[in-house]
Parts: sequence; structure tokens; C-alpha cells
Amino acid sequence: MPSKKEILELSPVLQKYFTREKAFDEILNLQGKIFRKHKNRRTLRFEVNGIGFFVKIHRKIGLKEILKNISSLKLPVFGAGNELEAINKLTELGIDTMKIAGFGQRGPSPLWMESFLITEELTNTISLEALTKNWKINPPSFNLKLSLIKKVAGITRTMHKSGINHRDLYICHFLLDKTIPDWEEGKNIKLYIIDLHRVQMREKTPNRWIIKDLSGLLFSAMDAGITKKDVFRFMIEYSQKPLRIILKEDPCFWNKIYSKAIALYKKEFKRFPDFLFNPKKC
Repeated sequence: MPSKKEILELSPVLQKYFTREKAFDEILNLQGKIFRKHKNRRTLRFEVNGIGFFVKIHRKIGLKEILKNISSLKLPVFGAGNELEAINKLTELGIDTMKIAGFGQRGPSPLWMESFLITEELTNTISLEALTKNWKINPPSFNLKLSLIKKVAGITRTMHKSGINHRDLYICHFLLDKTIPDWEEGKNIKLYIIDLHRVQMREKTPNRWIIKDLSGLLFSAMDAGITKKDVFRFMIEYSQKPLRIILKEDPCFWNKIYSKAIALYKKEFKRFPDFLFNPKKC
């Protein structure tokens, strides 16, 4: 039986698949297509009875890795519990995200903790990064682009107003549900937000983390055929203010976002993006 220091929760489908007494170890040693591997953490896909799942496995982080993160001014991720909490919080807020199928955690302290989070595979979806890959040369309909801008801005606004920041807010982490009728016309857009293991949750989101999220989002969209007007549309939807008020009251805020996004792009690609404009000065 699991020890008092072990948490193990599985959906009915997974309960039938894994041996109760050995489930934790079986999950930690699962084999499948690896989508990401990073030191003490790996993400892979596996199937049970033809149903796809993703599992994110966190091994012991250890004191050395924690000290390394702290010395680099980075916040270490101690396990799958943070992503579990983030999924539950976003679901409460009405934001579409992953559906939990299993969670496990064991260990005497965060230093030596092992954990996992299993989510159901989101089928018939496409990331916004993949969707917009050729938009510079083959633009979408105006309605589709506008609907996506408003949807992404609305999700981001709700998160930030609720004390949540993503820390990896890029368009690749938004998945469009292609099963919804008329999505190509910009109607009934449904987006899932994923990759939540580094999410931070507080009473109020600090401004610097809002700027980090928004600059990352802009950076990731710079090769997606966006225009100055698209950025303004995002600003209006995110701020829920007319553009003239935004440019009058918040020019420094948006200048910081734009400057940081340009810096991220230059660092990644060693050049300026094709998308450039002169924002209103503070």
C-alpha cells in the first residue's frame, strides 16, 4: 500500500491499467515518445486502450540543482504539484486547458520529491505557432486573425487579473481546437493553454511578470505576419480600454513590452525582426 508520504490519484481507465501497489514506479518508468527532456524532468506520450495520454515526470531535484537555479536568479520547479494546481485554477476561471488523468507525489521533502502529472491528449488541435507558420506569405482571413487575437488577449488578461503568470507564454503553448465548426471563419474559437509547470499564482501578479509574459507572447508572434494594427487590437482587448487612453496612460508599460520582445528576438535569431514600428514614447 502507498505510504503516508505518497499521493496517488488515477482516473478509472488508468486504475485498471496500472498495478495499484506498483503504479507509482510503473509510471515513473513509462516508455513512450519523448517530447521534452530536461535534467530531472521529462514529458512523454503513451497510450492505454487506444487512448492517448501525456505524462510529465519529475525526479528528485537535489540541493545542487536548487542552488544552481538560485544563483542564476531562477525559480526552481519542485514537482508536478504546481502544474496540477495551475490546471485546477485555470479550469475554475473558465480557461480551457489540459484535463487531469493522474497525479502522484512522494518523498520526505521538496529536495527529494518524485512526482508525475498525467493529462489526456488534446486531439485534433494545432498550436498557434504551427497554424501561423506561413501567414506572412499566405495571410488568413481577417475574421480568423481578429478572433485569435481577441481570444489570446482575453485568456492572458483573465490570468493576470487573477494573479497568474505563465512564465513561458508563447504562441506554441496555445492549441486551437479544430473540431469546433466554422473555426476557419473565426467563429466559435476554442483555445487550450498548456505547459503550465512554471506558472506562478499569487493574490496579484507583479508588473515585471506581466511584462515578461506579454513580451514573450509578442516575441513568439513576430514571424506570424502580425502588423502594428494587430498589436493595437491586442492592447485594446487586453486592457479593455480605447487605444487613445492606452497610449495616453500606459505608454511606458507597452514600450517595455515591445523593447523586451525585440531583445528576445535579436538574442534568438541574431537579427532584428521584420516586424518593427516606433511605439509612442513615454
